[in-house]
Amino acid sequence: MSFEHGLKPSDVLTNQQLMNKFKCAMSGGMRFSHRTNTLVLISDHTKSLYDDRWVNDVFHYTGMGQVGHQSLNYSQNKKLYQSNQTNVTVYLFEVFMQNQYIFQGEVYLSGNPYQENQLDRNNEFRLVWVFPLSLRNEHNGGEIPIKFLDFKEKIQKNRAKKLTKEELMKRASHAAHTPGSRTVVTMGYERDMYVSEYAKRRANGICQLCEEPAPFHTKKGDPYLETHHIEWLSKGGEDTIENTVALCPNCHRKMHSLNSKKDVKKLKIVASKR
Repeated sequence: MSFEHGLKPSDVLTNQQLMNKFKCAMSGGMRFSHRTNTLVLISDHTKSLYDDRWVNDVFHYTGMGQVGHQSLNYSQNKKLYQSNQTNVTVYLFEVFMQNQYIFQGEVYLSGNPYQENQLDRNNEFRLVWVFPLSLRNEHNGGEIPIKFLDFKEKIQKNRAKKLTKEELMKRASHAAHTPGSRTVVTMGYERDMYVSEYAKRRANGICQLCEEPAPFHTKKGDPYLETHHIEWLSKGGEDTIENTVALCPNCHRKMHSLNSKKDVKKLKIVASKR
C-alpha cells in the first residue's frame, strides 16, 4: 500500500517540509527513506547538470551520478530500476524556483531505461541512464503554471549567455532530438473588444510608438496594428482606453521585452488624448 502523504498534484513544499513528510534526506535528487519505504525523485530545473524532460505524458528522468559514466546497479539507480518488482513507492517533485518543490504525484517505470550522452559536472561527456516515468494517476499530474516554464527558460538563457562558443556547440550538438512537451496552465484575460477597436481607430493606421504607418494591411484592407496595455493586465493594469494603445508588431514586441520608462511615458500621453 502506498505511503499516505496527503498531498495533491501541484502542492508546493519547502525542502524542510518534504524531508519531514517523507522522512528522507535533506539533499540529493533521489532520496530513499527506509521509514516510509519511498523513493522521492527531485528534478531541479534551476540546476543545469541533468537533462530531465517531459515528452507528452512520460517524464524522462536522469539517474544518479554527477561525474563519469552512470551505472544501473549504483545506489538509487538500482532502487528505481527494480521499483516495479519491489514494494517501494516512487514520487516525483519538480523545482523551478529555489526551495519550491512541486508535487507531481506517484510515478512508475513505464519503459526500459536507456542510455544517452550528457555532460557531467566537469563538462565532459559521459553515458547516463534515463528512466521513462509515468504518473499512476494522470489527473492533473505533470501540469505547471506557465510562469514556471518561463522561469526555467530564463535560467537556461542566462547560463547559455555565459558559455563560450565552443561550450555552446558542445551542448547544442548533443541536445535531445525529441523536444520536451508538457501541459501548462495559463491565465487568460477577457479583453473588451470595444476598447481594443477604439484604440486602433484612434491610431488611424499609425503606430503610436514609432509613429510609422502599419507595416501591412489585413485581407479586409484595414491597417494591421496590435492593441497593447501600457500597464500590463498581468500586473494589474486596467482594460480601459486610457491604458490601451495600438502598436505595430515590432513595437509591441519591444514593449513586452524592454518596456522602457521613456516609452511607457510617451504611450501614457498618447492614450490620454481622445
